[in-house]
Amino acid sequence: MQAVLAKGALREIKNIKGSLRALFENLENADNNKKSEIENSIVSYGESAIDFLIDKLTGSKGIQRGVAAMSLIRIGEGSINSLKQLAETDKNYSWVADYIIKEIEGTF
Repeated sequence: MQAVLAKGALREIKNIKGSLRALFENLENADNNKKSEIENSIVSYGESAIDFLIDKLTGSKGIQRGVAAMSLIRIGEGSINSLKQLAETDKNYSWVADYIIKEIEGTF
């Protein structure tokens, strides 16, 4: 029974990543209204999107990086541990992670 549950959970994670990937691809040609709709959709995935967003934060530029950062801020407290881990493991992004954490905590 656990194997069935594990396969189902893996399928769900793949579906979430596929959906998030498609949303991010649509950002490139989006006007401001569409960008807001896309960001709202991303945030609606909540904490299940955090790992994907961390990857986008470090592996993207421009609008995609900005939406990833803003989405992590809007998801809030659940993002903090992953951002702290990013800051510890990749010094190139520690300032970004620290900034987002401060935004979430309201200490900036």
